[in-house]
Amino acid sequence: MSEKHGAPKHGITRRDLLGGAAGMAAAGMGNLALGCAGAGEARRVAAQAEQGELKGNIRHSVCHWCFELFGEHWDLDKMCQVAKELGCESVEILTSDALPTLAEYDLNCAMVQIKLDPPFLRGFNNPAYREEVIAATREAIDAAAAYGHPNVICFTGYEYRDVDDPDGEVIPRDEGLENCVEGLKQVIGYAEEHNINLCLENLNTRDGSYDETPVGELQMKGHPGYQGDSADYCVEIIEQVGSPRMKLLYDIYHSQVMEGDIIRRIHQFKDHIGHIHTAGCPGRHELDGEQELNYPPIMRALLDIGYEGFVGHEFIPTRDPYDGLRAAIQLCDV
Repeated sequence: MSEKHGAPKHGITRRDLLGGAAGMAAAGMGNLALGCAGAGEARRVAAQAEQGELKGNIRHSVCHWCFELFGEHWDLDKMCQVAKELGCESVEILTSDALPTLAEYDLNCAMVQIKLDPPFLRGFNNPAYREEVIAATREAIDAAAAYGHPNVICFTGYEYRDVDDPDGEVIPRDEGLENCVEGLKQVIGYAEEHNINLCLENLNTRDGSYDETPVGELQMKGHPGYQGDSADYCVEIIEQVGSPRMKLLYDIYHSQVMEGDIIRRIHQFKDHIGHIHTAGCPGRHELDGEQELNYPPIMRALLDIGYEGFVGHEFIPTRDPYDGLRAAIQLCDV
């Protein structure tokens, strides 16, 4: 934790409390915790005690939005506590406003979000939005650099010339690619100066379904209209930008929906992958026996290529979120 961000040097911090709780479980005091906690918390204490040490080959991260909007609606403090309990090094897809809280928990933000709502709609493929996209990206780079986080996310954007008119004119894919390269070249130098990676994410356009959150928001399982729906397309942009700081956020779920062949692609894109996202397919739910992806060999493929970045778990929980996240971490802990 950096002292320049006001990390306390004395007294009890949230990190101390978390460490104490973990120590109680490890020391065999789980029965006391079970007696004092509710049924859900008791289960979590028992699960934590059984978790054991992770192998350390995969650097686990978790995307907060999934667990904020679904399941038990964890606020950021709760998400940080759970991440620490389960051995995650990072909580991600957060804007600069959230980074001081992560510093209090000594957690990384493996992928800093840009302040556009929604961030994937207006991207580098559309010159009409370029000024605001570059400004938001520079702001996120500043925040990531200030807190020592490695990556800032970026998107191609949707294919519509006017994103408020999806029935209107569409940007051709080759033009969108050229626009992305041109726009990213205007900001990649700033990322290089700050030692930050820009990670371009592939999203699927085949699944137009969604889950409705309890507060009425819609969470899409795909993004019909998103131009960077192929990992190959995103990598072509990355290669044309031509910077070691320009990377691919390889979303395994979205890639499986669009094209599959995940392990071969991991090897194919080994020099470009800067970050990984997971989710079960189909459905974007838990990493369990009801979905078609086989994550342990996928994780081993990452180790085979010498990948040292983070693996961000980004699934929409349908059951107990703690149990689902714990199972995903254990499954991917190769």
